Amino acid sequence: MNKQESKKRKLTKKMKRKLAGVFGVTLLAFAGLLVGITVINAREGNRYARQVLSQSQQQYTNTTIPFRRGTITDRNGTVLANSVKVYNLILDCQAVNYNEDYREPTIAALEEYFNIDRETIEGLLDNEETSSSQYQILETEVSMDDKNAFEAANELPEDEEERAALSEEERTRRSNVQGIYFEDDYERVYPLEDLACDVIGFTDAGNTADWGLEGYYNSTLNGTNGRKFGYLSEDTDQAQTIVEAVDGKNLTTTLDATIQGIAEKYIEALNTALSAGPNNVEGEQKKGAENIGVIIEDPDTGEILAMASSGSYDLNNPRDLSGIYTEEKIEEMNDEETKNALFSMWNNFCITEDYEPGSVVKPIVVASALESGAVTENDTFYCDSGQQIGEDFVRCAVYPNAHGVETLGEVIQNSCNDGMMAIGRKMGAAEFLKYQSKFNFGTRTGIDLPGEGTGILFSEENMNEMELATSAFGQGFTCTMIQEISAMAAAINGGTYYQPHLVKSVTDQDGKVLENITPTVMKEPISEEVSAAVREYMGMSVESGTSQSAKVQGYSMGGKTGTAEKLADDTKDNYLVSFIGFAPLDDPEVLIYVVVDTPNVDSQASSTYAQYLAQAILSEVLPYMNIPQDEETTGETVLWQGFYGVPKFTDIVEDGVSNPYGTVLDQGYGDGDPQETELNDEYSDGITNEEAEIDENDPSYEEDVYDTEELENFGQEDDSGGSSAQE
Repeated sequence: MNKQESKKRKLTKKMKRKLAGVFGVTLLAFAGLLVGITVINAREGNRYARQVLSQSQQQYTNTTIPFRRGTITDRNGTVLANSVKVYNLILDCQAVNYNEDYREPTIAALEEYFNIDRETIEGLLDNEETSSSQYQILETEVSMDDKNAFEAANELPEDEEERAALSEEERTRRSNVQGIYFEDDYERVYPLEDLACDVIGFTDAGNTADWGLEGYYNSTLNGTNGRKFGYLSEDTDQAQTIVEAVDGKNLTTTLDATIQGIAEKYIEALNTALSAGPNNVEGEQKKGAENIGVIIEDPDTGEILAMASSGSYDLNNPRDLSGIYTEEKIEEMNDEETKNALFSMWNNFCITEDYEPGSVVKPIVVASALESGAVTENDTFYCDSGQQIGEDFVRCAVYPNAHGVETLGEVIQNSCNDGMMAIGRKMGAAEFLKYQSKFNFGTRTGIDLPGEGTGILFSEENMNEMELATSAFGQGFTCTMIQEISAMAAAINGGTYYQPHLVKSVTDQDGKVLENITPTVMKEPISEEVSAAVREYMGMSVESGTSQSAKVQGYSMGGKTGTAEKLADDTKDNYLVSFIGFAPLDDPEVLIYVVVDTPNVDSQASSTYAQYLAQAILSEVLPYMNIPQDEETTGETVLWQGFYGVPKFTDIVEDGVSNPYGTVLDQGYGDGDPQETELNDEYSDGITNEEAEIDENDPSYEEDVYDTEELENFGQEDDSGGSSAQE
């Protein structure tokens, strides 16, 4: 049997030849395969290697290096907006799932240091769609301190002595914490929170912005992301190429954080003092006015030193409406209502809202009339309490009283509507509109902020006798705060209209100046002589006219008040009151414009609210700017009683104030209402000649420009709407 099996197993020659053939074919196949691999490797090896590397190590080999958005500072280097280094916490599920020993230590570490739910982590590790993922973001905006703390507690020290000091159990635990790494990123922060929020604006995700300087200069502040590419070298070693990020540029603004803080402090104080008035709205937080706006400017350059309004918000949390509305109201809002409420809160009142300015434009109209030759400095005017225009009687502010005979300066001092109507008549519609254009009304100033309004003017075709008369004292047409203060700057600085601006320079991340933004002269609407006359007239308004409540002791000042009735859908009379002023009188260094839109009081038509605010702000700003006193004074400036409890903006230790920006101490509600005063009418604000200490029987007024009979006959003799004055 064994012998027969042995015979069966013996290979025949034929079988041997077949085996040799198979072996030969196999050798040839291996040889062909080797040659094919060699050719493919030579031709396509790098491509396939990169493909494999990309698939297996994507997050390491092709990652974004974020740029750092530029910093925004005030003129003195105080940081208003900055980008701070933060990190994204990344989980590599594939790495953790590679070894069962990695799972529990990794989950425990994430729970302990980042307070991430175990269920969240296990869900990512076990889910079919994410279990092999090498890039799952667990948390964003991780601080450098938290990152360092985690790494110090969960990574093996590089130093051998430090490593040896750990127990074997701890070394094992740390070795098993795997699949966690940190990706660089930046977070936009605003160190002063709500300071200058309307001006600065804020960023959304992806370094985009629509509001304020952040929006206007978005492309300047942004840089370009870099990239980190991994690949296989010619030796098939892992290598990488890094294209560095290009950081954004920095902005140095014209703002002064201290001046801005002073303005906001007193805005908040006025807002609080009048907050118990009759105009509060259900569902909204109590406030002292519909809007309160302040702009402070250098009239010789157009640089904005401060721009603020009520209803501020924290730039670090710009979608928090709790400062404007009650919690109940916020919960009731639908998406559309919430969006509209946010847009309203983010809106910059000082540049977007247009309104009838009232008497603050009178000095500009007088400047225009002088420059055009329609009037002279020697002209006098007669006020008999108002003007009959067609079927309507347009009253002066002191109606039924009258100012009588006035000089040009006294028309401004008394804020006399009747005198202004006569000036407008002498100019005529065409000339009046020409100078409105020269002072840039009806046109954007070009300030470097988004959303600037234009205001609305009459055209020559629709400016009839009534429209010309009311426009002469600031009613009938509209403008914005930035238009008014820019025009006034030209009226008092010698006649040069500078484009208002908020950025002084652009620098790179090393501080190298890339661009200096110098004052831009747009036009020269009036002469130096006319400008000097306007300053004198506005000085009369502060010394003995309607602007006396704005006086800061020790400083020569000029100013002009305004009271304008607002157009409303109901029968209720609402007013916008204002004050614009400057110091020193002969060489203005600072110009301030204050608007209080619909004061929350029973009787709104009093410009004193705006004057109180301007006086309080200037009482601190003028010394801060080292502007020397130029007048003798026997006492200090006494602020309005509604500002009781507001600390001086000086030293935090001396004042005992925890927040020097806008803190109001023990400020009650509604305890700042002014004492009862004789109110003005809807058109303007004015004082009588007696209050201004003007003697109507003074012989210098004998050569009257208009007598009563001439005024009554006006419009019947001259169809053009103008008449000549006796000189």
